Amino acid sequence: MEENNEIRLQKFLAEAGVASRRKAEELIVNGSIIVNGKKVTQLGVKVDPKKDSVVYNGKKVEIQKNNIYILLNKPIGYVTTVKDQFKRDSVLDLVKIKERIVPVGRLDMYTSGALILTNDGDFVYYVTHPKHEIDKTYTVTIKGIAQKEKIEMLREGIIIDDYKTKPAKVRILKTDEERNISRLEIIIHEGKNRQVRKMCEAVGYKVIALHRSGIAGISVKDIPIGNWRYLKEAEIKKIKGE
Repeated sequence: MEENNEIRLQKFLAEAGVASRRKAEELIVNGSIIVNGKKVTQLGVKVDPKKDSVVYNGKKVEIQKNNIYILLNKPIGYVTTVKDQFKRDSVLDLVKIKERIVPVGRLDMYTSGALILTNDGDFVYYVTHPKHEIDKTYTVTIKGIAQKEKIEMLREGIIIDDYKTKPAKVRILKTDEERNISRLEIIIHEGKNRQVRKMCEAVGYKVIALHRSGIAGISVKDIPIGNWRYLKEAEIKKIKGE
């Protein structure tokens, strides 16, 4: 009897490092995936990785045998999308390897710091899903002198975009009265769009500079800005909570 190796198309795309399962579903519905020469727009489709031809962006998609995990210290001015409609510089321009990889989550163009890139779709799902509560640590430079009552508001959770943020860990790293600025450390495990900036703005602080210094306690302080390194096996397990 012939073995059935079929898996859902979105799972195949995730395992091949094209995108997370959620994003892969969007690609399918939008008609961006070609299976055996035909455009697919339904989510129920299954494919056999050994037999079926799957094409995205004009390139054949294949599951890679070796999973890759990279930690990048992202510079300001780079977007974290795989394909940018405005042709802006992408973080993928900084990591020149032959394997297809995708960013795990996003950092906005004007935020620097820790960003993981991988070809492991399940890893992307694990890190980006809020239920796993992966800590993201930010160093935030704000205009003004930090006030304890406002810091407490950030700690307790604050309303932004019609939802209340989860409690955050916040501490004052430095205040400079002469320059009228303060530096904060904010640790969150959510990943809403521009969340840290919006949290600070909600209590009246303008963000001057924003840097994600670490993910799951793994820091980029020893990686020069714009450079990257492979994650160690112990670090991968730490992120997964193993």
